[in-house]
Amino acid sequence: MAFNEGETGDALVVGATGFIGRWLVAELLGRGRTVVAAVRGGAARGGELRGWLREHGVDDRGLVVVGADISRPDLGLVDEDRGRSEAVRDVFNAAALFRFGSGREEARRANVDGAVNVVRWAAALPRLRRLVHVSGYRVASDGRLAHPVPAKELDALYRRLGAYEASKLEGDAAVRAVAEEEGVALTAVHPATVIGHSVTGEAGQYIGLAGMVRDLWAGRLPALAGSRRTFVPVVAVDHLARFMAAVPEHDEGPYRAHRVLDDATPHLPELVGLLARHLEVRPPRVTLPVGLVRRLPRAVTGVEPETLSFLSEERYDTTSADALAEKAGLSHPPVEDALRRWADRLVADRFGDVAIRPGDGR
Repeated sequence: MAFNEGETGDALVVGATGFIGRWLVAELLGRGRTVVAAVRGGAARGGELRGWLREHGVDDRGLVVVGADISRPDLGLVDEDRGRSEAVRDVFNAAALFRFGSGREEARRANVDGAVNVVRWAAALPRLRRLVHVSGYRVASDGRLAHPVPAKELDALYRRLGAYEASKLEGDAAVRAVAEEEGVALTAVHPATVIGHSVTGEAGQYIGLAGMVRDLWAGRLPALAGSRRTFVPVVAVDHLARFMAAVPEHDEGPYRAHRVLDDATPHLPELVGLLARHLEVRPPRVTLPVGLVRRLPRAVTGVEPETLSFLSEERYDTTSADALAEKAGLSHPPVEDALRRWADRLVADRFGDVAIRPGDGR
């Protein structure tokens, strides 16, 4: 479906130039939906998005790009762009600051205040059906905070987890509370580590598990933090995009939440061993307990402290996501094949040195 002058879109994606956001836009357009892409930078970034879509064989005639700033309560939309959004039924918020080592206030501006601004803005849409908000699988496993979080509890949370994960936890609590207050039907999608496209391996972010693959490839991973049963689940970005696009068609009620991850992901030492064999490099020789790594200086371990809380043996309940996927006719692609293709693409892209970098978004 193509836009005619003056027409409005029926789906709006915030963070549309990010890693998840652009694949979601491609999926929605492929389903025949008209899409408003809300991006920081407006037309200039919109040109990059259109170029990426065309390179991937996506018909972008059903796309309109508007400049947006989630740090502002009205998202910074001008009158014409607000008009483009009047017929929006579903809002997808894939915008986030995904960066370890950020300052608390920087992380909160995007992951808490920005997320709340999207909820309040969506609440004013006359035809809104559902808001789909992207969070994270460890957020869903940490228990529910009550919003607003008491100051002492919040300070302790940021000290314990670091700015990124703490801001995602705080943001999840705030989004749930404000959505209930505003009467917005909300689905929180909690994805695992998002790896590249299951067929092409195409990536788009190069931190976290991708950083571990980089160190493995470069021979800088002599030891692995965790245990034999450390579980860092993954999900292919194309499966996640298909899942998110299906959510408004299947979810009902004021609030739903889904952990989207492939439970067949190998335990971390097996995953790293699989990739070492595939890349023909030496795997780590030893595995060190997380508690020990946490006590050692970063200069010695080379490990970003904020990543250590992700190294858990915990397994995760995917019942609701599995049920929705079954209704939507979706299934995870073979995870070991997806991991190999992702690793190949990371190496080909020199871990982001020559790849097009996404804008705001995961």
